[in-house]
Amino acid sequence: MTDYTLNYWPIPFRGHFIRYALAHAGATWDEAAIDPGEADYPFLAQPLLTDHGSGRQLSQAPAILMYLGRKHGLIAEPDETLRLICDAMDVLHEITRCHGTQMWDRAAWAGFAGARLPRWMALHERFTAANGVRSDAGYLFAAPAPSLADLTLAALWHTMVDKLPGLRPLLHETAPSVEGLVDRIAARGEIAALRADWSGPLYCGGQIEASIREMLERDG
Repeated sequence: MTDYTLNYWPIPFRGHFIRYALAHAGATWDEAAIDPGEADYPFLAQPLLTDHGSGRQLSQAPAILMYLGRKHGLIAEPDETLRLICDAMDVLHEITRCHGTQMWDRAAWAGFAGARLPRWMALHERFTAANGVRSDAGYLFAAPAPSLADLTLAALWHTMVDKLPGLRPLLHETAPSVEGLVDRIAARGEIAALRADWSGPLYCGGQIEASIREMLERDG
């Protein structure tokens, strides 16, 4: 039996935050999408994580990540780690326009890609630079190895610019320390192997991904 089951759609998006933590911890897991109505655990939407060792189930990505971080000793600084996880969920909410409630149009995308997204990048650049990270070396909080905080930034920014490469120049220009950090995380053996299993271009899926790609192609 695997250590965990992750119920999530077959896309990177929020799933990669949990997958990165599991892979870095050396855990095993299987995956399947699930209808909340088919589960014993009361939750509204995926992700849902089942810990087969303890029988524990949790929904909501921040709760799942903090649980994994505590269990596997991945948290170097709990308050700031949770803050970065919440930041990341906000960025995902924004880039998908409330998870596809609206599609992108030229005016809205110009405001987001020209101001809001680089503001997030710059905020994390300031944070990483203040907490021991350079573009060529270091992990957050001067930890000797990546913690959940580093993995969270990698799942956010590397996944985004890997699947939406038109955004890579913006990250490079705005947040070079963040870019260096997330590239180092992505190149680690356990994360690189995970990424190889998700080598296609899919990011968040659906009409909202098509809308994002249309904007990037026009920016081209």
